[in-house]
Amino acid sequence: MSLSEGDKAPDFDVPADGGGRVSLAAHAGKIVVLYFYPKDDTPGCTKEACGFRNCIGDFKAAGAEVIGVSKDSVKKHDKFKAKYELPFTLASDEDGAVCDAYGTWVEKSMYGRHYMGIERATFVIDGEGAVRKIWRKVKVPGHVEAVLDVVRDL
Repeated sequence: MSLSEGDKAPDFDVPADGGGRVSLAAHAGKIVVLYFYPKDDTPGCTKEACGFRNCIGDFKAAGAEVIGVSKDSVKKHDKFKAKYELPFTLASDEDGAVCDAYGTWVEKSMYGRHYMGIERATFVIDGEGAVRKIWRKVKVPGHVEAVLDVVRDL
């Protein structure tokens, strides 16, 4: 499945760091920045997470909640969150259902080897549940600022 800007964002309800759960429905009426990343505690994913961490006050001031999604376990999320003091929810999509719904589980290739993995992508979802902006194949430098600019305009 591939989502387009203007589509209704697929709901989800998955385990989250700290032993809780996170769902899109629970954030109704709020702007949600849903970002998908390949793996906890790897260089690019850490830079991206820390970028969102460093700007979390600006996102909150704009009325937005940030949720990170990967296929890592809750236990790995807890370690990652504690290590980098991440002040937002990390969702554990171990079965890949959320990645499938958002079209982020894709074939990748590295050094001629093909494999399935999470495409780094970010979705801005408005308070009505509509996808307002999509970034696919995200490059980390400058990305958080670009997301923040869109959120501020909503």
